[in-house]
Amino acid sequence: MVLLKKNKNPIPSFIRNYTFPHGMKIEGVNFSALCASIKSDQKLDLTLIEIREGASLSGVFTTSQTRSSPVRWCEDIFGRRKNKTLSGKSAILVNSGNSNTFTGELGKRAVEKSVEAVSKNLGCEKENVFVASTGVIGEILPIDKIISKVPDLCEKLSPNSISKSAKAIMTTDTFPKGVCANVMIGGQKVSIIGIAKGSGMISPDMATMLGFIFTDISINEELLQETLHKSVNQTFNNISVDSDTSTSDTVILAATGTVPGLHISKSEDDGYSEFLEALTSVMKELSHLIVKDGEGATKFIEIRVSGAVSDYSAKKVCQSIANSPLVKTAASGEDPNWGRIIMAIGKSGESVERDKITIKFGEILVAEKGAVASTYSEDLGARYMKRDELIIDVDLNMGESNAIFWTCDFSGEYVSINADYRS
Repeated sequence: MVLLKKNKNPIPSFIRNYTFPHGMKIEGVNFSALCASIKSDQKLDLTLIEIREGASLSGVFTTSQTRSSPVRWCEDIFGRRKNKTLSGKSAILVNSGNSNTFTGELGKRAVEKSVEAVSKNLGCEKENVFVASTGVIGEILPIDKIISKVPDLCEKLSPNSISKSAKAIMTTDTFPKGVCANVMIGGQKVSIIGIAKGSGMISPDMATMLGFIFTDISINEELLQETLHKSVNQTFNNISVDSDTSTSDTVILAATGTVPGLHISKSEDDGYSEFLEALTSVMKELSHLIVKDGEGATKFIEIRVSGAVSDYSAKKVCQSIANSPLVKTAASGEDPNWGRIIMAIGKSGESVERDKITIKFGEILVAEKGAVASTYSEDLGARYMKRDELIIDVDLNMGESNAIFWTCDFSGEYVSINADYRS
């Protein structure tokens, strides 16, 4: 099994210009990563994250009805946290190369064994150990390889090893993804850092990816969960690579509470809005990096829909355009085929009126009043489509609601990567 992306296309500028942030760390969080030979390429594929005692945690998970054993374990843990106060440190164990999905009782047992190993070696309660797996579906997780490496992972924990963790959670990703931000609240600096993986099987219905985000603010767990949902709905739930919702995807947010004298207990508290804005900004940038690293992607595409009759309708039209293979292949071929956008709007099932629709490529007016704009030319459109980053702007002119989505193109490389995924 080889999980390497074969990227024959020229590397677009939005990847060339990205570098993993240097020196990312949060007081109260330690990281370690190593190779457990879960994948055949002998790269990092197992990571452990240790979170200090007293931290608040929240999680959001895939809505897939065939979700993995790790996802079910984490959902159960968060359900139990609502009914009891857990003490001690927390931990997150993540492997790549195998999703431990559709593996029956063996998959469930593998989760239990890995949790027990971390609990024993790290000295924390089992109910404080979260797990996540990403990779091939339907293959039995080599749990003995994972358990044998847990002592080493515990020994190597360091606040400075987040970049290794970012690499260890990768599958078909071409680069590790990390984002950091600082915000001043109550005269004190609050830091937020996050890592994520995702490249294919990306479609919004919760975040179809793995994401682990950390902050040093003190915030109660119920509000942290509410905050995570708000940010997810503005970021990870607004991305799509290929319209396929994964079975395994997980976002966990931890707040260590290490900023002295600063605590947020309700959304009306001073500083909450600033924290929410900064958190959403970090998650938005992570979600963009996932789309930009879409399997075989050469174009980053922002879909804007305005003038819809409702927020739901705006989002459905956005999704229809973003998930259209014909729109995505046209972008890959740098073909300004705006007729495919009209098609995608029409198939969305939402209430639209043909003669009210306005379409733009960036600032270029393409179509209006049921026909091509008099000022538009194919040459203008073709030149615009050569850009690495594109904006498709649709005004339905029927209401006041709007939505935004981010997606990428479908290149021939996408087919090649997924045709060879397990070989």
